Amino acid sequence: MNSKARTARQTLRNRIATTHAKARIARKGLATLATYATAAGLGRKEAASVAGSLRTNAKKLGINGAAGVAFRKGMRRVCSRFTPAQIHTVAAAYRPRKSTYIAARAALLAV
Repeated sequence: MNSKARTARQTLRNRIATTHAKARIARKGLATLATYATAAGLGRKEAASVAGSLRTNAKKLGINGAAGVAFRKGMRRVCSRFTPAQIHTVAAAYRPRKSTYIAARAALLAV
């Protein structure tokens, strides 16, 4: 696989993940922090990083999402799901330094 095809596949994969995350948020009304970060246009690793920072800010603000269960590879784990209003509050307190994360913060505030 040449580099052009690899880049094209990566772009398509990220676009599909972003679209699915936005649709899930619109359909369910609740989503995990990583889902919101993915909907903001971040890749998997960057979304996990931003979700960790948002989780820390949510804890500082005393915002607890609704308890939920996520399934992956047949295993279940406890997760917290947040409303768009809660995400807006947490994103307002989030102060990223990296330019990609600053753009993601702007997208999260627009939710």
